[in-house]
Amino acid sequence: MEDSGNARQLIIKILKEKAVLKQEIFSKTKDVFRLLKECLAEINKDLVTQVNTDGTKLYFNYQEKGDFEAIIAFAGDTLIFHMHTNVFNFDRSHGIWKTTYVKEDERRAYCGVINIYNFLTDSFRYNREQDLGYLIARIFVNHELHYFVEGKRQLGFLYNDFANAVINKEALMKIIESAILYSLDFDLLTPSYDQVKQVSMMEIFANSEILQLKTGKRMGFRFQADNDDLY
Repeated sequence: MEDSGNARQLIIKILKEKAVLKQEIFSKTKDVFRLLKECLAEINKDLVTQVNTDGTKLYFNYQEKGDFEAIIAFAGDTLIFHMHTNVFNFDRSHGIWKTTYVKEDERRAYCGVINIYNFLTDSFRYNREQDLGYLIARIFVNHELHYFVEGKRQLGFLYNDFANAVINKEALMKIIESAILYSLDFDLLTPSYDQVKQVSMMEIFANSEILQLKTGKRMGFRFQADNDDLY
């Protein structure tokens, strides 16, 4: 009975400490995501106003899909922002454990995460369900509202001061703008002949108007002088 009592006390202790902490992080990340959606709506409105002048009619769109997903489309690119409903810690090999900030309090390593995916706008316009999207960045937020971003190029090195950076509207605006610039920096290049030389009868006849061939940033697009993987 004594061992059972000790186990029960341990369960209660963990629930009071870890579970409550995770609940707090979830709540604060949700608040951050709500602010992020406000930033996306503001940016979309500004792009429409500033770009679509003098007869220019580029496609722009912003929409929210529930509490945890928001989509912004700008010309040929679409970004999907998705907040994960779980809270995460990091593998001990991750660089976060080397920071004095986390060494002083390991609870700071628990983070909510917001993923940013890049798709082609035409994938949604023509319902090309086989098309691929790619994770271009993810935002981590802890219970103190400190944050950092994992990604490539400017998304990977501009936002990595976890010890000092506190998430706010200004920071979110900059992250969104960096994600948009990153997406716009693709050049559309034709894939190699061997990559597309075969097509099935099903793919040809699945839609009489649209050729249902898989398209994605790594197939039809690539970065000039930036061919490394995301991680």
